[in-house]
Amino acid sequence: MRGANRNDARLRGWVLAKSRDNAASMAAGVGIRMAAVDDAAAIAAIYRPYVTDAVTSFETTPPGATEMASRIEAVLALAPWLVAFDGASGVIGYAYASRHAERAAYRWSVDTTVYVQQGHHRRGVGRALYGALFPLLRLQRFYVAHAGITLPNGASVGLHESLGFLPVGVYPAVGWKFGAWRDVGWWQLPLQERPETPAPPLSLAEAQELPSWPAALRTNG
Repeated sequence: MRGANRNDARLRGWVLAKSRDNAASMAAGVGIRMAAVDDAAAIAAIYRPYVTDAVTSFETTPPGATEMASRIEAVLALAPWLVAFDGASGVIGYAYASRHAERAAYRWSVDTTVYVQQGHHRRGVGRALYGALFPLLRLQRFYVAHAGITLPNGASVGLHESLGFLPVGVYPAVGWKFGAWRDVGWWQLPLQERPETPAPPLSLAEAQELPSWPAALRTNG
């Protein structure tokens, strides 16, 4: 029965995720597009305070624009990296998916990341980014997404759970930053029902050839 209950919970999470991201409303005045290397400086600026002033990221030295450009290129070889923007401020947030682990059997699973520029929280930017990202991951034939969150972080936990992520465990005292040991919780989102024998995931380039891929979210869009 315990296994059945876990499966039911995962399916409920998948159904909730589909309903929430399909109904996600765009934050007022905010657009979403695929990232490009030209966004690296803006993305690095958004990320910097999460490194220098918070334990959200376990990095201790913030990457500059050149390093961030390399990261964007590496992610886009696999999966989407999306940016949110508005006319007044330019890029104000981003979200992307990356490999959950390198071993071949993990290739249907991804980790997801979302960051919003300080001063633009509570506008629905993170929710809108995830709402655009998850359908693209389904088209690529990914089946489960994971999010690691340094604890405590009520805002991030609330966002992820509202979108259907389910808590699956905690790594206690796994990192040391700013003078203390930090816990990291892990959440999992079933993206779609898992087939008995899955076909390999599509690369981002392959997936963008699908008729169902949104034209506005192509790398050359």
